[in-house]
Amino acid sequence: MSTIVDDVALSEVERLKEESLGLRGGLAAELDNDSSHLSEASKQILKFHGSYQQEDRDLRKERKKAGLEPAYQFMVRSKVPGGVLTAAQYLLHDRLADDYGNGTLRITTRQGFQFHGVLKGNLRRHIHELNDALVTTFGACGDVVRNVVTCPAPIAGGLREEVIEWARRIRDETLPRSRAYHEIWIEGQSVTREEAEPDPLYGERYLPRKFKIGFAFPDDNCTDVHSNDLGLLVIPENGRIRGFNVLVGGGLGMTHNKADTYPRLADPLAFVEPDELIDVIKAVIGVQRDYGNRVNRRRARLKYVLDERGLPWFREQVESYLGRPLQDPLPVEVSGIEDHLGWHEQGDGRWFRGVWVENGRVLDREGLRLRIAIREVVARFGADIHLTTQQNLLLVNIAPEDRSAVDDILRTHGVIAPEELTPARRWSMACPAIPTCPLAVAESERVLPGIMDELEVALSRIGLADETISVRMTGCPNGCARPYTADLAFVGRSLNKYVIYVGGNLEGTRLGTEYASLVPLDQLVTTVRPLLERFRDERREGERFGDFWNRVGVEPLEPAGASR
Repeated sequence: MSTIVDDVALSEVERLKEESLGLRGGLAAELDNDSSHLSEASKQILKFHGSYQQEDRDLRKERKKAGLEPAYQFMVRSKVPGGVLTAAQYLLHDRLADDYGNGTLRITTRQGFQFHGVLKGNLRRHIHELNDALVTTFGACGDVVRNVVTCPAPIAGGLREEVIEWARRIRDETLPRSRAYHEIWIEGQSVTREEAEPDPLYGERYLPRKFKIGFAFPDDNCTDVHSNDLGLLVIPENGRIRGFNVLVGGGLGMTHNKADTYPRLADPLAFVEPDELIDVIKAVIGVQRDYGNRVNRRRARLKYVLDERGLPWFREQVESYLGRPLQDPLPVEVSGIEDHLGWHEQGDGRWFRGVWVENGRVLDREGLRLRIAIREVVARFGADIHLTTQQNLLLVNIAPEDRSAVDDILRTHGVIAPEELTPARRWSMACPAIPTCPLAVAESERVLPGIMDELEVALSRIGLADETISVRMTGCPNGCARPYTADLAFVGRSLNKYVIYVGGNLEGTRLGTEYASLVPLDQLVTTVRPLLERFRDERREGERFGDFWNRVGVEPLEPAGASR
């Protein structure tokens, strides 16, 4: 089917995709040359293969002054449906972090791992070794269906394991059909083609932008299902999966000073039974493929198609692509969330242990040897690893008699037990931002721990030390740490200045409201303190922070933390 724009108006990225011969372009040849970086065209095509070209921004001024090129490096992202890794796959990730990366692993908010600091000359070996362990990077980035997320906790009853299998099936059904990935990374070939093999789902231009799919359960929205382009809310019935409520049009990315870009939560579209799920997913993707904006990438996500044309129109299109009518969604909504930290029974005689990972960074540093601890538990007890969208990890399939030994290993290496965390820190998240992300305009991961130190002091003095408040921070407005659904969020606006959002909720069913803009980093907690004090004084019994401010309404402040 044709898109809604003519070829003359296509964005440059759209032309690159169409002319890439099935995501090949000149990528293979450039991987083999002596340059430390790729051309702009190959940079774009590389994203589909699971990697971004970056630079060490901490060295930018120094190298520029010395007349040197930027310190180019690459981020490599593994695509792991449901965040489930075997022990052997995790140990490989751990080794590759040293062999080719910067010695850390970064858990993403979409249940994958990111390696940072990979040099161009090591890209082929790195991705090849991941694939030898049956871990792909194909589609972890780029304008295709990204990693499918779902609750990774192996809770008794088996429904979560069943949904993980659905996530794997969707991964297989939506993987691009091009052989480019296999040729470049597995066979190591530099292939010249005159035309690309057709892709039955994506066509020649693939999707207008990235496309995110996530599952959730009504009592556990640990995946922020409403923030996905396509959300699938599991409807359990009598110990089985009756079907899924399909939600469409979520997405949190926006651009400062661009009013036509904004975060949006997904709308209920239909109820589907399990045997029709894949067909409905492909129909939704097809509508986005054919009607998504290919002129302005800022407006290319599915959420803008929904807002421009309306949910009734969108449903008609999906039904047309599907060839049959859809059922109305069932009256089921998200009502809870879990972080799955600490010890939990699996229902099969074994246990899993949720480990808190500050901002998703698995590392070793003074006072905390997290990588060593996790490696020892996995190697000694054969524990599998499940990654969460809260950037934590679960040590899975632990025998009851090994629980105390696992705790001893974690404690010895300085790993903080969840019961030792304040609720606010336990639910905090940050994106990587500076120095690796080229989009970041402010710090995030490196400064949030200090902000949380200051916030914890303020909460304690106000009398709210035990209050559960989700706090999220990003270095730019694209929303990778899902700030707009949090109780309290700090979004990078410019260097060391942030926009403060208030009034989302822990369950991820509501967007926050802008409270203050251009607030300096060192004034964030001071600016928020009046909100905390009023919440303490005027809250209803049992009311949480975000719910309170959503009820009473937030009056925006002037820039730079002006007083109320």
